[in-house]
Amino acid sequence: MNKLTHLDERGQARMVDVGGKAETRRVAIAEGRIAMGPQALSAIRDGNGPKGDVLAAARIAGIMAAKKTADLIPLCHPLALDSVTVDFDFGDDAVKAVATASLTGRTGVEMEALTAVSVALLTIYDMAKAIDKAMVICGVRLLEKRGGKSGVWRAAD
Repeated sequence: MNKLTHLDERGQARMVDVGGKAETRRVAIAEGRIAMGPQALSAIRDGNGPKGDVLAAARIAGIMAAKKTADLIPLCHPLALDSVTVDFDFGDDAVKAVATASLTGRTGVEMEALTAVSVALLTIYDMAKAIDKAMVICGVRLLEKRGGKSGVWRAAD
């Protein structure tokens, strides 16, 4: 069984000490989607949702969320991120969000990328719920991480 890094020898929660780790370039990419009906999808695509430009607000919300990850997830290290991007693609019945977070540091940015994608999708829901309350957020996952001792990891498709 793998040892859980956020528990000490007595099983109590702790923040992992990363002070002795080497600084490396670290990148994480996460994705998720929000499925919806054609009316909501059209309004978002055309930029005429009831609350304005949905994707612009969702992009900013995702970036801001990545920067606040340590305030939201217990035991996450506060990180000085070098970059966060949030991009969107339209499918037949959904909007896909992809977030990339990067830094040069001692710990990874997986949680920041996952938080960015999650909050971007929640923002889309909030801004389009007047059109479609039945939207479904799904498939939030880590796609790739690079850097640190474990090197490159990619999700299996």
